[in-house]
Amino acid sequence: MVASSRGRKKQVQHKKKVVQKEIQEDLPQAAEPQAEESAVQKEPSTSKSVRIYADGIFDLFHFGHAKALEQAKKLCPNTILVVGCCNDELTHRLKGKTVLTEEERYESLRHCKWVDEVIRDAPWVVTPEFLEEHNIDFVAHDALPYADASGGGNDVYEVVKKLGKFKETKRTEGVSTSDIILRIIKNYNDFVLRNLARGYSRKELGLSLVREKRIRAQQSMKQLSKRMAEQRLKTLEQLRQGMTPKGKVRILPHDMEQGLKEFASGVEQLVDRLVNGELGQEMAQHADKFLNGVVSNVETSYSKFEQVLKKTLGMPLTRKRQPTRRAKTAALTGVAKGGVSKPTAALKPAQKRRKGVLW
Repeated sequence: MVASSRGRKKQVQHKKKVVQKEIQEDLPQAAEPQAEESAVQKEPSTSKSVRIYADGIFDLFHFGHAKALEQAKKLCPNTILVVGCCNDELTHRLKGKTVLTEEERYESLRHCKWVDEVIRDAPWVVTPEFLEEHNIDFVAHDALPYADASGGGNDVYEVVKKLGKFKETKRTEGVSTSDIILRIIKNYNDFVLRNLARGYSRKELGLSLVREKRIRAQQSMKQLSKRMAEQRLKTLEQLRQGMTPKGKVRILPHDMEQGLKEFASGVEQLVDRLVNGELGQEMAQHADKFLNGVVSNVETSYSKFEQVLKKTLGMPLTRKRQPTRRAKTAALTGVAKGGVSKPTAALKPAQKRRKGVLW
């Protein structure tokens, strides 16, 4: 029994030694991957910075622009985002009128936290020479083909895509500069009245007197239709309740109740037409025709008056009075007979007749 117990102890000790050796052999192998992982983690901090270029007009800078620049900034771990913005002359010639000036658009980009550098007077088409001049590694933009309005090609970024230096970003749906301008145009009258209420003059807003009165009349029509709709709802609610001030039920005759219902439905249809704009459009069309006629007549009369005034001012202030036909005839007959003509005697009847007409 003692010998068997000693043999078991030796076996246990031998197994322990074998396990310890295996652990020591495995330890260096386990430490090597950790060293590799630490080297990979340190790589971004020692890697070279990447210069990514994004360009555009950036008119009425909004969150869609900011999101696109954020995506470009986060394309690489150590990105320097360079943003190019076209000037007014190039933009107005190739794309159209902008709301903000070039200086305002440059300043909007400088205040965006994702932007590191701003390039003024950026080119419409990105060329290899431009990339080399500014040490640009990649160009970021959405993947949709952007037509080259300058006539150089089908896509502004065609050359960059062929060079393999194009990085795709995603557009933000539902917001764009064109959409914002469209909202302002659709609610033009509301914004005009808003600025008039804030102290702007119609001259500052570029409005004629007729245009201002028309906008105010349309706004009054909208307010009237709104008040009519509210009053209709109140009246219908009172009719449904059918209660007197003391709280007693008031029973109306059947004919009167039917007449009130028909009247209420007629008013409701009229108000609905006003609210929907059908009746307002008809009235506006007639009003436009009337106002256009008045304006055209005023313009015609004014132009005629202006012509007459110019002719009058162009004439001398004092003119010699032209002799009448009878005086001319008498003078000619007197000269023909060899006698001396007397213009004063010939002018007396004409002068008497003129005084009679005037007084």
